[in-house]
Amino acid sequence: MSILIDRDTVALVQGITGNEGRFHTRQMLDYGTRLVGGVTPGKAGETVEGLPVFDTVSDAVAETGADASIIFVPPRFAADAIMEAAEAGIRLVVCLTEGIPTRDMIVAHRYLDLHETQLVGPNTPGLISPDLCKLGVMAGYIHRPGVVGILSRSGTLTYEVVHQLSQTGIGQSTCIGIGGDQIIGLSFDRLLPMFEADPQTQGIILIGEIGGPAEEEAALVIADQVTKPVVAFVAGRTAPPGRRMGHAGAIITGGSGTTAAKIEALRKAGVTVATSPADVGATMAERLS
Repeated sequence: MSILIDRDTVALVQGITGNEGRFHTRQMLDYGTRLVGGVTPGKAGETVEGLPVFDTVSDAVAETGADASIIFVPPRFAADAIMEAAEAGIRLVVCLTEGIPTRDMIVAHRYLDLHETQLVGPNTPGLISPDLCKLGVMAGYIHRPGVVGILSRSGTLTYEVVHQLSQTGIGQSTCIGIGGDQIIGLSFDRLLPMFEADPQTQGIILIGEIGGPAEEEAALVIADQVTKPVVAFVAGRTAPPGRRMGHAGAIITGGSGTTAAKIEALRKAGVTVATSPADVGATMAERLS
C-alpha cells in the first residue's frame, strides 16, 4: 500500500498548456501516472500529450472522474486554482507553485477547511509512490518500492536520502515534499499518523529545517501516536543566528524554530536524529534491522 496516492489515482493537470505543465505531464505519463486531462481557461478542446483540455476543473471532473489534481499555475492565480479544485470535489491537490502571496494562501487554507480536499504544498516537488503513481517533479528513476515513508521540507535532501536508501536496497512506500512556504496544506503532524496506519510502511524518515514549528509539532505526534521507528535530519545547524535561510518557511522568530530546539524535541520523542544528511540512509537501515 501507500498513502494519499496509488495505482488507482486519477489526476488532472491544472495549467497543462504552460511550458512546465506540458513537460511534466509527459514525465508523469511516462512514469505510469493515470492522467486523464488538463485545465486551462479558454483552451477547452485542445489536447496536450493526447489528453483533453477543459476550461474548468468541474468540467474535467464531470467528464473524466478525476479525484486528484496537480497545479502548474502562476503564483497570482494558484490559490484560486486550489479553491476551484476543492469546489469541484477533488480529494487531493498537489500545488507546485512557489511564491503564492501569503494573503491568498490564508484565504485558500480557510476555504479548504470547509471541504474534504487535502492539499500538498504549495512550493513542493510533489509526492511519489514508487512504481504506482507520481504527482510532481520528483525523479522517478531513483525511487524503489519498499517500506520506508519519507516526509520532507527539502527537495534536494529528499533526493539524497532516497538515493541512499535505494543504494542499500531499501525502497520507499511514499515520499512527500510537504512544501517550503509559511502556509501549507498537509504538514508532518497530519501525515505521520497516515504512515503509522499504512501496513506497507515499516519506518519513517523526517527531513526538517530551521524555521517554523513543524518539527516540534511532529515530535508531539510521534510521542503520542507513532510506534514505528523514525529517523530525522534537521537542516540548518550552522545557519548564522538571526539570518533568514532558504524557504519562506525557514524563518526563525522570537527565538523559536531553531535547529537545536527541533532536535531536542525529536530526540525526546524517541526519534533517532542523524547529525549529517549522509548518515540518514544507514541510520534507517540500522533501525529496521
